[in-house]
Amino acid sequence: MAEKKLSADKLKFFEDLIRAELKESMAYIESINQEQSVGSRESSGDLSSYAYHQADQGSETNYMEHTVMMMESEREKIRKLNDAMRRLRDGQFGFCEMCGEEIPSPRLQIIPYATLCIDCKEKMETKKRKQRR
Repeated sequence: MAEKKLSADKLKFFEDLIRAELKESMAYIESINQEQSVGSRESSGDLSSYAYHQADQGSETNYMEHTVMMMESEREKIRKLNDAMRRLRDGQFGFCEMCGEEIPSPRLQIIPYATLCIDCKEKMETKKRKQRR
């Protein structure tokens, strides 16, 4: 049985795509870190020494929680992109981990770290939904 492998052109295209996504995600995290370092009073423009109102404190807490969730999501995306880069180097990129078939290029262009083809992903999601019932 011949080993499946993506063409050199496809591999180069996806390597460039993954690198661009990594760069974008890292820039996003850096921008959040810089915004956080400015501090909540400076970023809101309130440089006075007056105490915050409870509603302001609640809004700030909500904003901070949202920011943490966004950073965690972006870090998870970076981890998945790094895994995709490893699979690309190992010659495993672009093939479904369940059925072994090639993952369609349009899916990989949208989700370059995808490890399952659409059919297998749908089967997995259906199974998860049934287990939750």
